Amino acid sequence: MKRLLLVIATLLSLTVLLAACKKSDDTSSAATNPGSTPAQVEATPAPTELPPYEANVLTGEPKGADYPEGQRITAVMVNNIVAARPQRGLSKADILFEIKVEGGITRFMPVFTDYKTIGEIGPVRSGRDQFFRLILPWQALYIHEGQSVVMQQYGIDYDYGKLNNNDGANGYRDYGRVNWAGKSYNAGTLALEHTMYTNSDNIANYITSQNVDMNRTYNSTFFNFVDYRLGTTRDLSSSIDSAYSDKYGPVVSDGQYVEIVHSQSYKTRFIYDEATNQYKMQQNYSDGQWRDTVDEAADNKVLTFPNVIVLYTDIHTYPGHEAKDLQYVEYAWGGIGYYCYGGKCEKIYWQKGTPLEALRLYYLNEDGTCSDTPLEINTGKSYVAVTDVDFAENFVHSTLDNVDLTTATTQTYEKSYEEDTAKAGETLGSSTDDLTAAATGSGEAETVTEAPAQETTANETPAQEEAPVEEAPAEEAPAEETPVENTEAPAEENNVG
Repeated sequence: MKRLLLVIATLLSLTVLLAACKKSDDTSSAATNPGSTPAQVEATPAPTELPPYEANVLTGEPKGADYPEGQRITAVMVNNIVAARPQRGLSKADILFEIKVEGGITRFMPVFTDYKTIGEIGPVRSGRDQFFRLILPWQALYIHEGQSVVMQQYGIDYDYGKLNNNDGANGYRDYGRVNWAGKSYNAGTLALEHTMYTNSDNIANYITSQNVDMNRTYNSTFFNFVDYRLGTTRDLSSSIDSAYSDKYGPVVSDGQYVEIVHSQSYKTRFIYDEATNQYKMQQNYSDGQWRDTVDEAADNKVLTFPNVIVLYTDIHTYPGHEAKDLQYVEYAWGGIGYYCYGGKCEKIYWQKGTPLEALRLYYLNEDGTCSDTPLEINTGKSYVAVTDVDFAENFVHSTLDNVDLTTATTQTYEKSYEEDTAKAGETLGSSTDDLTAAATGSGEAETVTEAPAQETTANETPAQEEAPVEEAPAEEAPAEETPVENTEAPAEENNVG
């Protein structure tokens, strides 16, 4: 049972109780004889005052001269089905989220402090509520192409308006893009849904033309970052709970190699580089091989992060949405997780609560329970995985000496399902609160019995694009670029939203 694997915390205080010891104001005075010379007392140097705390909301680093003060953060949904790789624009993200969606696949949500620095990004894909609920408290501009009916209902319930953009911010097609396997839409071997991109100029034009309110002042950072003004980093080896152990072993242990299982076939791993103090990101592919996760728009730069955060919770299909396999992610319970930095991994607890409550991370108590002390995250970019608790036992963190990095692993594939695309004005017929209440606690361990789907072959017709909720991008495929018709049905790529 998933519930037995989760720690269901009651109301945790989000405030650290700081007890300060204060000396008495009484002072002892020595009697002096008339005419005697008083003893000389050296003045105690006044403590050095720190400058005001002015940190980047997503990284905790000091704001630079070009920091977009008073501007909303921006999040973009990016396709991560194998056929969509390599992506563009991910290396610019300050936080990169990866969460499971339909068919066992995962999707990315890069989050940026400043939309003007994104450059080109994509392939842009449809919005899902498990991502939206993470940025809802921060009122981010949320960019995607199309959205599920649940996501559309969230936008309605929380009056998100034009901050919920579902046409890729007037995105455009790159029909000639070639994926990692040499497939392209122009050649008739790549589905149209893997060709939508947008960029900073398009986003800026959308904001200007639609008069989107991008003004937002944040009075806290996304995580509880180590104070950059102190010039220190937190060494997990000497963490406040580094001496603790629980039934699974030490709370802090080796993490030079980190492997995360999202579903039976989708995996992500990180390899620590001591020279740069960064984790290099890799993903499993449909041929069973691991490959670097790169940014095609940045000369195939490999994605690296100093912070890797893995959060486990109950993930299962929304009741009544089984045909479309819409995934419900339980945020209200909180649960266990891991924070990896500097070649070490530390077991943690996390909480979120209601959709309007921000994600919070906590240290453990000595007895292995969730403490009231917010976890300190070192400054810099972060990768965050929200992962099904069914796979918590599959989490691997070890030294690099214990791993053969050349070994092939599970073949990556997608399950078959009917794509969910909300029509303009479509609603659930109930609130998201009611839907969540029905979904809470109804999940069972995931099982997959079908054989892996085969990738689309060179002679197969690409899948047709899903219809976005609002007006589709103006640009259409030129007639001469339309792939040759074929009666053979494409592989499962056409089902992936």
